[in-house]
Amino acid sequence: MGDPAGIGPEIAAKAMAALQNRIPLRFIAGRSALASAIPGRPETTDAAAVIESIRRAVELVETGECSAVVTCPIAKKTLMDAGFAFPGHTEYLAHLTQAPRAVMMLAVEGLRVVPVTVHNALARVPALLTEDLIVETGHITAAALTRDFGIASPRLAIAGLNPHAGEGGALGGEEAAVITPAIERLRAEGIAVSGPHPADTMFHAAARARYDAALCMYHDQALIPIKTIDFDRGVNVTLGLPIIRTSPDHGTAFDIAGKGIANPTSLIAAIELAAALAERRAAVHPA
Repeated sequence: MGDPAGIGPEIAAKAMAALQNRIPLRFIAGRSALASAIPGRPETTDAAAVIESIRRAVELVETGECSAVVTCPIAKKTLMDAGFAFPGHTEYLAHLTQAPRAVMMLAVEGLRVVPVTVHNALARVPALLTEDLIVETGHITAAALTRDFGIASPRLAIAGLNPHAGEGGALGGEEAAVITPAIERLRAEGIAVSGPHPADTMFHAAARARYDAALCMYHDQALIPIKTIDFDRGVNVTLGLPIIRTSPDHGTAFDIAGKGIANPTSLIAAIELAAALAERRAAVHPA
């Protein structure tokens, strides 16, 4: 259900109505939280129900009753204020499924991006970037592209961190010290990878045709091109989990909650992609 004071319940109802004759859906929510929530006013008292709805959805997939989890937006600060120990859905889902690490992919028609660092202050990103982190992210991304997207030999493009990918060291040293060694390791392990590329030339149409996913160094570097290309149909896909999980690529939109005007397009796209991924996994690994 996501945060009951946000647009999650509204877009869930709209998506279920739109897809009811094509995809079987179950809505997981806390009844009391839905009944008492005031649109636009998140409360820490709802945190337990929000968290439990995620846990229950994962349980339904792990027991085989459902095929995938699709989550509506949560308010991270509200959950953290209530004692939630995770920065967001992705990390909590990794904990629930005992996955070593989960990776966030954002996808629209014609572009998939993966931020290597996610919800971190920009000032912290250079220190967080390591060769091992980039290599691990590349492995998880390539494996998911093969298993879930049916791409036999995935091509990864890796962005630089600094303007002009460091301009040979004149504009920053992370490319030479961290990013290029990671690329060389991935390439030596048989993954088709290129870079580091200047981020400002990676996302036009001709460039996008040369790779299957772009690894970006920080959150906005990845999300700005996705939201510019197709704001309404962006989907968040969690890679590295034993289960399928998608979500709409937007937040709780507290400012319009309860007004009946929330757009369900991104959630519908997330559900459709989850169903497609589930069908592909079932075809490769039938029960």
